[in-house]
Amino acid sequence: MNSIDVYEHGRLIIDEETFTREHWEAFVKLNTVHNGEYFDVLHNGLKFKQYVGVIQVDGLLVHIHPKADKEDSDSAWKGVLLKMLKACGRVKAQATGNAHLRKQNINLLEIYFDYYLTELEGLLHSGLVKKYRKETNNIKALKGKLEFAGNIRKNLVHRERFYTTHQVYDVNHKLHRVLAHALNIVGQFTRGTRLNDRCRRVELSFPEVDVILPTSAYLESIKLDRKTCVYERALELAKFIILNYSPDINQGQRKMIALLFDMNELWEEYVLKILKKYSREHPAEGWQITGQESRLFYGAYRTIRPDIVLRKGEEVFILDTKWKRPFNKAASIEDLRQMYAYARFWQTNKVMLLYPGEPYDSGYKTYPNLNDHETDHHQCKIAMASVLKDGTLSDCLAEEILGLLREEMPI
Repeated sequence: MNSIDVYEHGRLIIDEETFTREHWEAFVKLNTVHNGEYFDVLHNGLKFKQYVGVIQVDGLLVHIHPKADKEDSDSAWKGVLLKMLKACGRVKAQATGNAHLRKQNINLLEIYFDYYLTELEGLLHSGLVKKYRKETNNIKALKGKLEFAGNIRKNLVHRERFYTTHQVYDVNHKLHRVLAHALNIVGQFTRGTRLNDRCRRVELSFPEVDVILPTSAYLESIKLDRKTCVYERALELAKFIILNYSPDINQGQRKMIALLFDMNELWEEYVLKILKKYSREHPAEGWQITGQESRLFYGAYRTIRPDIVLRKGEEVFILDTKWKRPFNKAASIEDLRQMYAYARFWQTNKVMLLYPGEPYDSGYKTYPNLNDHETDHHQCKIAMASVLKDGTLSDCLAEEILGLLREEMPI
């Protein structure tokens, strides 16, 4: 299988060898289905946006890596996405393994497929849950409700049969149909890979269930209860695989799957996770950290939600993350207005915009609102923190961020 490495906001140009016009057309269809979110379409290629991950179509695998700083080497950023996903709990640590993390060219698809197969193997080992369901069918014994019209239509000759609606207690229910559908997708994309034999064994062990073509509404209709709560992670992964399979595109011979992540959302989630981890490991420092706190902003329904709210004693800090490089190390006026609103509604005079990149601290600067009669004026800081340290994901990012927040700078 051919493999191409690109980086967010980079370009992929048609070369008619590795990346052909047929591949380009499939990518364009994928982008159209998702309202042009993933990349900009060029006449001879693609320009990627902030989405990173992996896309597989036919015999081509395209890895889209994050890269916040253009000055860093490309190789330093390979593997960063996987480590961030692992830190955010989107991939189990044992699903990646040290051997995977040492590789420069990581197949994220295989890691998620491996993770999914592991979950199914665990469920099969412990025994699949059976459920009651209604079935309407021709049977040789009368049970349940006799469907008179159907019975006359179907059994005018075969009077020894009964057309009934009755309850069946088995594994052929909605939950297992979704898992089987996702397993079928995994089977299509693991042929010729190290997971091929393992996937076939799971398919042979999995019971036969009705074939479905699940929609988003169908997937959301599945509710877990006390008996099926052990399916939570397997169902989450199955939904992820199914929704990223792009069924609208796969009506022809070309099979395509895309596992893509918005780096703006992942960066916010990652920063929140490492800050919470730091507060748990250092309880004496007294940090209380929450994400997506909501306050009523306008009317009865309009709310505002800063990314992260930090409290230390009587002090309150607002942190908003942005996965981009600020032009000339200056925030946009829209971002500054947003931070001012946060400061007012959370009654704090310390708010900070955090970007990835070489360490930078603008110092807290005051919003000079002459009509504001409050004694403590609201202050905003623009800061940048290093995502990488010594060529790998920084393990002291939380300390660096908290240091930027608490630093008192002259106005």
